[in-house]
Amino acid sequence: MSRFASTPVPRTALDGIPAYVPKPPQPPARGTSYRLFLNENPFPPLPSVREAISRASGGSNHYPEIFPTRLAGALADKYDVPLDHVVTGPGSVGIYQQIGQAFLAPGDEVVYAWPSFEAYPIVTRMAGARPVEVRLRDHTHDLDALAAAVTPRTRAVLLCEPNNPTGTAVGRAAVEAFLDDIPDDVLVVLDEAYVEFSGSADAVDGVALHRERPNLISLRTFSKAYGLAAWRVGYGFASPAVAEALRKCAVPCGVGRIAEEAALFSLTVEDELRARVEEIAKERDRLRDALIGQGWPVAPSRTNFLWLPLGAGADAFARELETHGLLTRSFPGDGVRVTVGGREADDLLLSVTAAVATASVPDPS
Repeated sequence: MSRFASTPVPRTALDGIPAYVPKPPQPPARGTSYRLFLNENPFPPLPSVREAISRASGGSNHYPEIFPTRLAGALADKYDVPLDHVVTGPGSVGIYQQIGQAFLAPGDEVVYAWPSFEAYPIVTRMAGARPVEVRLRDHTHDLDALAAAVTPRTRAVLLCEPNNPTGTAVGRAAVEAFLDDIPDDVLVVLDEAYVEFSGSADAVDGVALHRERPNLISLRTFSKAYGLAAWRVGYGFASPAVAEALRKCAVPCGVGRIAEEAALFSLTVEDELRARVEEIAKERDRLRDALIGQGWPVAPSRTNFLWLPLGAGADAFARELETHGLLTRSFPGDGVRVTVGGREADDLLLSVTAAVATASVPDPS
């Protein structure tokens, strides 16, 4: 028998882990396809940011720094936090992997709402920990149920605020009361990937919260509002001990040189950023009002996407949109997430949903 008859066996912790691969785009039956399934910014980076990217590309033959110290310093200055509180990674998903390596072990439990960010069960299971999923209530975090799910085996709680994929938020007061119920030795990850779109006076400020709660990590990203999804720059704030542990697990040079330059320059054009965010939020509200007017159920949103809680009709709805080149994200049995796109894509969406609605609006039950 050949000594090559067998193959290496992966860890059993990987059994049953879904690959983090959203439904790949399929060529539409006709015309152009529109990517409304990844919560991308419909606009390219700002012109001044693109110029910075072009200039930085000349140094592509050099490795970036092990840790992006200039970006970390700029973030520390912007948010008025000590430098040793700043963590970075290749997107917020990269930081989640650092969290898994630094804080989770086989036998631990991780509590999070569901449906929520799809990386949660993946990161949890990769560490050999056990996911404890708590169903949403009215498409929103059930904070009482989440707190009740915490046991002596709970090592971390993952809280997406506003929530992905539903776009809903519970607000500052509710989150603060929830944090008061979580033991100090349980890590709480507050994912604020969509904080720029919230536009609400009661929005959570994880940066402020982390100052008084050493067990809290506040995560943010340049992928959404800043329109730098392709460059993969995530960042966060944590107590020095937690931040140091995450940096120990970070991939060296995980934030590339060009990505750092793009993020750095983006921080200098905040007025332009706010104008774009306001435009996207205005378009989000236009879409929601129109869909509701057509008879579709749509959850309130503080993000750059909308959630249609269609229940058993989710897949059929998403497939119908796909035939028209509108690529959305279906969560079978729960609903469909639709990213706010450009005006052309959004008008096509409303045209298709109007036609479908005249036939029948799916019963979410």
